[in-house]
Amino acid sequence: MASHAEMDHGLARVETDGHRADVVLDRAHKRNAMSEQLMRDLTEAFRTVGDLEEVRSVVMLGEGPVLCAGMDLNMMRERADAPEEFDNDLFPDLLDTIADCPLPTVAAIHGAAPAGGFELSLPFDFRVIGSDAKYGVIEVQLGTFPHGGATQRLPRLVGMAKAKEFVLAGEFIDPEEAERHGLVNEVVEPGAVKERARDLADDLGANAPMGMVRAKESLNAAPEMPIDEGLAFERSLGREIYDTRDYREGIQARLDGREPDFENR
Repeated sequence: MASHAEMDHGLARVETDGHRADVVLDRAHKRNAMSEQLMRDLTEAFRTVGDLEEVRSVVMLGEGPVLCAGMDLNMMRERADAPEEFDNDLFPDLLDTIADCPLPTVAAIHGAAPAGGFELSLPFDFRVIGSDAKYGVIEVQLGTFPHGGATQRLPRLVGMAKAKEFVLAGEFIDPEEAERHGLVNEVVEPGAVKERARDLADDLGANAPMGMVRAKESLNAAPEMPIDEGLAFERSLGREIYDTRDYREGIQARLDGREPDFENR
């Protein structure tokens, strides 16, 4: 039977349902625009889910109709007036925490995720977007440029030519075009984003957790390694699996024609 729990982290909360954790931005009255406190709370929420024993996949979504309206513009105006009072490490620390999560992660992009909201989605393994979502790197129209990771993560997702087009044009990206270029994994009807993201995470969480964690680790390392080093690293991770209970269970379940019962050991 699925277990349910909720953990409050201030402006972010974690809700668990079986092997899935939902990380919810909870600043709906500001369209979940990122304040310093929200960034701190969201970072802590993602650190929490990585330590939850029963959790095998993670979804991020926003309370209300919008995932994240980007950075709080009042905060950004205050930052321009007194930059020394702003913690410049908050957003990079949040994105690095998401990227370092060993579990498969899914961003549910509903309503809007422009500018900082767009960059917030990039470290996720999967992105599900609504067909009406306002999604894009629009910072060059706001007197700055995207420097929360988009100039580095985006080319790795869509290639340099398309990344330059998206960043330098500073316009919203049509969700269908985002899917064609591999920026998002799936476009769904506006009202179906959260449900589809949760379903995807549930499917991911049904797989062998030890295999999923090592597969993600190996995939993440691939762009940074020469092919021979990458293949050796992949094999070393594979050897860690052979003597596990779940490896034996997965093989036996397939031979028996039944669903496997993985226990993460």
